[in-house]
Amino acid sequence: QVQLVESGGGSVQAGGSLRLSCAAFGATYSGYCMGWFRQAPGKEREGVAAIASDGSTSYADSLKGRFTISQDNAKNTLYLEMNSLKPEDTAMYYCAADYRWCRLCTGGYCYIPGPDYYKYWGQGTQVTVSS
Repeated sequence: QVQLVESGGGSVQAGGSLRLSCAAFGATYSGYCMGWFRQAPGKEREGVAAIASDGSTSYADSLKGRFTISQDNAKNTLYLEMNSLKPEDTAMYYCAADYRWCRLCTGGYCYIPGPDYYKYWGQGTQVTVSS
């Protein structure tokens, strides 16, 4: 059984930075897609970024240039570096994983698999950005 544990959330002022971490316990698969999602009160869960086992990445268009997804395979940990944070980035952030081979990019187009694609979810970590 795979368990995902997020950390790194908190409260920051606009313009600040945070790095979220997601440790994956019990994951020994070579193929995977992992992603970060966020959900603000009263809104639907939205994809932030995703990364596949081949190293490809994808981002929500509105977040490109501010957020960076990365992984440390030796530590089985996924990261989300968030810079130039804005009050509208305030949300609960979740990491998700699915341990099947996946392809994020085709013909120069990259996408984030929707929430239904992922089998495993973390409990979430709150990010609050004040103006």
